[in-house]
Amino acid sequence: MASFGSTLWSSVGKKVITGLTGFALIGFVVAHLVGNLTLFLGPEAFNDYAHFLETMGHGKAIYAMEAGLFIIFVFHIVSAITVSVADKRKARKTGYKYSKKAGGTSKKSVSSLTMAYTGSIILLFVIAHIFLFKFNAGNPHEFDQYGVKNLYKTVVTVLKGPGFTIFTVVAMVMLGMHLRHGFWSAFQSLGLANDRYLPLLVSSARVIAIVLALGFIAIPVYLYFNGDPEALANSASHLTGGH
Repeated sequence: MASFGSTLWSSVGKKVITGLTGFALIGFVVAHLVGNLTLFLGPEAFNDYAHFLETMGHGKAIYAMEAGLFIIFVFHIVSAITVSVADKRKARKTGYKYSKKAGGTSKKSVSSLTMAYTGSIILLFVIAHIFLFKFNAGNPHEFDQYGVKNLYKTVVTVLKGPGFTIFTVVAMVMLGMHLRHGFWSAFQSLGLANDRYLPLLVSSARVIAIVLALGFIAIPVYLYFNGDPEALANSASHLTGGH
């Protein structure tokens, strides 16, 4: 009788892990976008939102969430790679004589064929994002007189530079492509997709990918042209105790 570990890390088990972790990451992406939309409301709104996250649960909840997210990321990446590369090589020791589009629930597209590449670019973006924003590129964050981190200044200062802003736009296009295939294929990995529901899932994936990608692209573009790193310092409500 196969052990739980061997069953979990079987070809089918890894597909289930990829699907479940994929849904978890999509949920994070949606929540992250909703939170980042406070950047449009100004520095106080965004800084208060960030301060709430960092102080939730006496400052311990954020570490628990980050640890959980890291574990989900690792399992998603490892399971996806082993499913798409290692398992396929084992199952197909010799290549197909003819190349053709798969039938049934297969929906080969540019998005599906470039998942490894788009995923790699997204991973690089996440690493850069953490280094630049969470750790302020190795520099101390500024705090206002109420002890609230001025994360708005950090974000706008970085995005005022065209280099990272352009990279962000490119990475978000890659995110859209990744979600375009990843959303509906997660259902398929969990055995929840069939020929009847697949068209709806594929269409939903397209809409979700476009909305999320455009939402994330709008933020750096807006801040590049309109963001003011010193906005909080010049805010009358801040100077008079707006918090």
